[in-house]
Amino acid sequence: MNVPVYLDNNATTPMDPRVLEDMLPYFTQKFGNAASRNHSFGWVAEEAVDHARSWVARLIGAADSEIIFTSGATEADNLAIKGVFEMYRNKGNHIVTCATEHKAVLDTCKHIEKLGGTVTYLPVKEDGLIDPDELERSITDKTILVAIMYGNNETGVIQPVAEIAGIAHRHGVLFFTDATQAVGKIPIDVNTDGIDLMAFSAHKMYGPKGIGALYIRRKNPRVKITAQIDGGSHERGMRSGTLNVPGIVGFGRACELCSVEMNEEAIRLSALRDKLENALTEIEETYVNGSRQHRLPHVSNIAFKYTEGEGLIMTMKGLAVSSGSACTSASLEPSHVLKSLGLSDDLAHSSIRFALGRFTTEEEIDFAIGQVKKAVDNQRTLSPVWELFKEGITSQIYIK
Repeated sequence: MNVPVYLDNNATTPMDPRVLEDMLPYFTQKFGNAASRNHSFGWVAEEAVDHARSWVARLIGAADSEIIFTSGATEADNLAIKGVFEMYRNKGNHIVTCATEHKAVLDTCKHIEKLGGTVTYLPVKEDGLIDPDELERSITDKTILVAIMYGNNETGVIQPVAEIAGIAHRHGVLFFTDATQAVGKIPIDVNTDGIDLMAFSAHKMYGPKGIGALYIRRKNPRVKITAQIDGGSHERGMRSGTLNVPGIVGFGRACELCSVEMNEEAIRLSALRDKLENALTEIEETYVNGSRQHRLPHVSNIAFKYTEGEGLIMTMKGLAVSSGSACTSASLEPSHVLKSLGLSDDLAHSSIRFALGRFTTEEEIDFAIGQVKKAVDNQRTLSPVWELFKEGITSQIYIK
């Protein structure tokens, strides 16, 4: 077993060696620009892009022409939200989203507000799920987009996407979902789910960093967006810029592997996650954050009451885990996702995210269990608050 053990696969995943193998020729021998139509170097690159686009589309039940390549999910989020807002502004200026969205969506919505748009930020229940009735009540005649994440990056909670899409469509509103953590982990079909736009990224599914995609529905309804990057009319005029051919090749191969291995992998990972979770929740005053019924198979977010998460991480020798989203790890503020679930600042700060992956082994899970238990015991032994709690004095210090 290699140490440190990596259990932060929601931040990024290691590239699958089979993906890298397919990419390598496109850095050297097959280095052409996919937009070069006058010689074989360009044709070879274009053919590789077309092949990869087909696999990306196939994984989510889309048509090839509905896939727009971007630099990642953050760009895809921006392109979807800003692009819809600008294109449909004559119809309305209201967007509905959720308080537990990734910052790429929340910050983009804040930008929309600066442009004169209005945004409703739906709360979630204690289990991390939105209330569909509250969503329906929030839609007005000015609403043009509902933007709700598929699977949460911190808790793994899966929203009722098909139901949300149905509500949006009953009101003539488009539905966008950031499915970065869900694509490649669970089966997704954009038609069955009623998704109009969807963002996702290769590096969350054992592909390369720096390449993502935005799915844009072409019929029933035909969705239009305004480009956010101009200069060359690449990607059907929606995203200009020289295509990242090696990255796209890797993205396609990663999607191909997920389409074959995803279901078996989900069964294995959920069993390992449950083993980890069951062992750690044997620790006194320990709780799983978010729904345990509606969630991704590889994620567990656990609060260790009367500890401090960053301190725990420092104490867990040889274990790579996270106290929240990688995109906000520099912040000292408690997770906005966990706060939205109703956790106190202290309890949110005591929470650790465990995200398993394709290369996680049972031996590594056993190692992680031992390290976490030692770290929790060590912190509590040194904590006067824990000592008071054990004496029955401070039972109300933490509120969940």
